[in-house]
Amino acid sequence: MRFVPIPTPIVRQYQAGGLDDYGLLPERAVSDGDGNPCRHCLAMIPAGAGMLILAHRPFPALQPYAETGPIFLCAEACEAGGGDDVPEILASPDYILRGYGADDRIVYGTGAVVPTGQLVAEATARFADPRVVYAHVRSARNNCFQVRIDKG
Repeated sequence: MRFVPIPTPIVRQYQAGGLDDYGLLPERAVSDGDGNPCRHCLAMIPAGAGMLILAHRPFPALQPYAETGPIFLCAEACEAGGGDDVPEILASPDYILRGYGADDRIVYGTGAVVPTGQLVAEATARFADPRVVYAHVRSARNNCFQVRIDKG
């Protein structure tokens, strides 16, 4: 299993002033250092650093299950995070974990609010279902997309 950030080419487009998934320019702001997780480097954006706020749809095409929502990104180029370990940005007590199939639609019965310390075990359990090819971790409070988890 691997934690996967938003792909670098998409992030670079946003950082260069490309339009978000609502057709708007990303908003520019300054991080207060508290609760601004970059979905690319998978680290918190430090206080005083520039950040982007924009609408992102972490799915390849429009369809009824393709949620679009707000995310933060570092305003300047950052290195892609990801890997086997739970990323720094997952610092809340719990998250929504939801499995998706090869058709990019929710696999019913795979969604739950999961304590952060159990994300790896719960994702592993979702991946035991052959219909689940990836999962999303989303905010349990606001439903914002955090990171994708791919099957090993």
